[in-house]
Amino acid sequence: MNGTKQSTEDLAILEQLNLDYNHADQASDAKRFSEFLADDFIAQTPGVTRNRDEYLEYIAKPRPFKDLALREFKIRILGDVALIHGRATYTMIADGVEQKALYTDVYQKREGAWVCVSACAIAPGA
Repeated sequence: MNGTKQSTEDLAILEQLNLDYNHADQASDAKRFSEFLADDFIAQTPGVTRNRDEYLEYIAKPRPFKDLALREFKIRILGDVALIHGRATYTMIADGVEQKALYTDVYQKREGAWVCVSACAIAPGA
């Protein structure tokens, strides 16, 4: 019973972190990212791998897209690790073309808190 309660709590926390991640991305909110990215965080987008500091620097710059919207996501909790698989859409500012992205974020529960340890996005123009 307690495991189910914990899973429900963890699921709610991870859902909120997923929403926060996407909102912070659209808003160039590096401060919010710094609150939940692990020290050893790594992000991969097409052609680029960034560590935590590089990613925060990248996020702080104006985003080349607008209207980032989550279309669907699935959270899988595997012990102290969770995978979030999702699909989003956004519009490139330069040409107004709507793009589709797939992403997988990996969270780990460390010292009682979920932190994002890895992010991988298949996202044109990212």
